[in-house]
Amino acid sequence: MKKTLRLIAALIVVGAIAFWAATGANHGWTKTHIPKKIVDQTTGLEGVQWQDKFVPGVDFLAAALLGAGILAGVSFFVRTKSK
Repeated sequence: MKKTLRLIAALIVVGAIAFWAATGANHGWTKTHIPKKIVDQTTGLEGVQWQDKFVPGVDFLAAALLGAGILAGVSFFVRTKSK
C-alpha cells in the first residue's frame, strides 16, 4: 500500500508538471478566458476579443503538488502487513 500511494503521488507530480508545461507554462494565475487581438478590416482599428480557453497557472501546479505531497505523507502512516 505504501508503494502504491507513493507511485500515485509521483504520477500526479509528473502528470501535473507535464500538463502545465504542455499548455504554455503560465507563470500567473489560472485563466479561463484569454484575450486575442483582432484588427477591423474596414477601419484598421485594433480591438480585443475574449476567447474561452483553459490555461493552468501556478495555482494549478501548486494544488497538484500539494495533493501529491499529502498522498506521499499519508504513505508514511500506513502500516505494513507482517507475514
